Amino acid sequence: MPDGIVERLAALGGALREAGLPVGTDDVLAFCAAVAELNPADSEDVYWCGRATLVNRRDHIPVYDEVFRQFFLEMPAGAERKHTKDRHAPQGSTGTINVPDAEPGDRESEEPPLILGLQASSLEVERTKRFSVCSEDELAAVRRMIARIRLQPPTRRTRRYCPDPGGPQLDIRRMARAAMHVNGEAPNLLRMGRKEKPRPLVLLLDISGSMADYSRNLLQFAYSMNRAAQKVEVFCFGTRLTRITPLLNRRNPDSAMRLASERVVDWDGGTRIGDSIESFIKDWGRRGLSRGATVIICSDGLDRGSPATLAEAIEKLERLSHRIIWMNPMHTDQHKSVPPTLAMAVVGPHIDEISSGRDLATLEAFAARLPDIG
Repeated sequence: MPDGIVERLAALGGALREAGLPVGTDDVLAFCAAVAELNPADSEDVYWCGRATLVNRRDHIPVYDEVFRQFFLEMPAGAERKHTKDRHAPQGSTGTINVPDAEPGDRESEEPPLILGLQASSLEVERTKRFSVCSEDELAAVRRMIARIRLQPPTRRTRRYCPDPGGPQLDIRRMARAAMHVNGEAPNLLRMGRKEKPRPLVLLLDISGSMADYSRNLLQFAYSMNRAAQKVEVFCFGTRLTRITPLLNRRNPDSAMRLASERVVDWDGGTRIGDSIESFIKDWGRRGLSRGATVIICSDGLDRGSPATLAEAIEKLERLSHRIIWMNPMHTDQHKSVPPTLAMAVVGPHIDEISSGRDLATLEAFAARLPDIG
């Protein structure tokens, strides 16, 4: 963090100490470290970091709220009351953030929630609005919502068995061991079933010029998927293939997006889908990366490469992988027809499913049925 912000946070600790709160140097250091992990420009993040590190007793919360409001936000108490009188006004109209109580089960206090000053009003985004027609502010809100999508990869049954009360087979070994301790009585029936483990996921993202309106949101979706599962590999392709999986292993999504954009050199360029898939099979797929995996190809199918190369590459990928899902923003789930492009006509017989990634609603629907795919 910049030195000016650190001094401001340290000064807040001194102001709380002058107000009578037992705030020590170690508490201020923990406060600064917590703010560094979040967004120092967000007053809500700063508020909760300070409340978690600088407040040790419940009766100190009102003092902390008052000092935080006057010192950090520089907002008089009268202005806060002015905004809290109108209970029916929506949040976006007042431009405020209502911070809930830390213990929602305690209803003894009927005081209004603390309002952390004037902030930018919340932006409502239609989930069915195409990414290509969203404004910059709406796209920023969409990426934050994509980051909160809960993702669970599909699973596969292994050859190993584990205890399962509803399993199809009897666990003879456990029953025999249990029979040694029941003095000749009949043991309980113990069952077992196949153990399940996550199936590998491979994402091939088209970052060509025709996908410029969708590629960055799909990359955010890939980042969320990489954070949710262990066996996830992400590649970007335009005229060449680039592996970006290590770059997405960052806690900060903005840092991961920046590193990925710096690594990929053919961003917003041409498209050679067949050559990129062939490169993936040659360098990664045959090594076992795609064996038994669910491969998700995100592309609009506008290809400038050879159709024969694409047909040969997609046929090889079909033999190596478990399932191939093509996510095409030009496809609509209401009309099950395949987009009329030469590349989609070539890959049509070899893919298992075609989906759409044109808006937030389709990505949420795809994430909901991802565990049941295959």
